[in-house]
Amino acid sequence: MNRSELVAAVAEKSGNSQTSVNGVLDAVFDIFATSVANGEKITIPGWLAVERTDRAARQGRNPQTGETIQIPAGHSVKLTAGSKLKAAVSTKK
Repeated sequence: MNRSELVAAVAEKSGNSQTSVNGVLDAVFDIFATSVANGEKITIPGWLAVERTDRAARQGRNPQTGETIQIPAGHSVKLTAGSKLKAAVSTKK
């Protein structure tokens, strides 16, 4: 399911317009991005948790030349599925 299909499905189920649902999704994703970028963990109990993780500096290898390179420290994002999402996925239909 892509974003436009998600917006259409939520609009139909909630009785709201696709424009308002799209605006809400934009706001949710904006808050996710700014909060996680600031190091805050976002948890929706039972569904998912999103947090920023730190990645240490390490040595890597250029696959084309075989040359050893230094990869700087950085950040990544970790998504963890909650119990309700795991239960929904594990049931067979």
